[in-house]
Amino acid sequence: MHGQYEIFEVMPSGSARRITAVSGLEFGLLTLRELAKRTSNECFAADAKTRQIIAQMNVPQPKWRATKRIFHVAYDERLGDDTAELLRSRGYGVMSVVGNEKARALLGSIQHYDLFIVDHAAAAAIRKEMVDWLREKYPRVKILALNPPGQQLSNADFSVPSGPENWLPIVTQELANSGETPGLNKVSTTCA
Repeated sequence: MHGQYEIFEVMPSGSARRITAVSGLEFGLLTLRELAKRTSNECFAADAKTRQIIAQMNVPQPKWRATKRIFHVAYDERLGDDTAELLRSRGYGVMSVVGNEKARALLGSIQHYDLFIVDHAAAAAIRKEMVDWLREKYPRVKILALNPPGQQLSNADFSVPSGPENWLPIVTQELANSGETPGLNKVSTTCA
């Protein structure tokens, strides 16, 4: 996890000012937290290569409520990108990461999400480990497990075959019904 991350501050005019660039996810998140302590302006960290926003702080309440947020744990980068793009095309804010380790690193402190999706391209034990960890850290957030043929994850709220025709209606229904709960500590790791 030694990618390059850029840290930005959103100025009152709405423009984003690049503050610094750092190496490593943990250092990027630490740098973002330190910046957010020094300003009341919105701040965010983005992957320097993909430009994907990985974390936000000091986000105004109306902006929190404007977009339903999904955290997607993928186990295959290409499939993860496809799923994330499909969800983004439907208007959802999506943070998609590959693997349990990166997911836990980004979710190390409690942040607000409306739904978790655990993808199908890993062994059941690895996926179950992630679902159990999410259940412990985020007991009120629904978990949707996408499964390969013949598998189910009984500890997820929804356990369905991996095709979008099977799970997209669940996402739509659940996020239409989800309450508007602001982030517990005003930190969000999500895509804009």
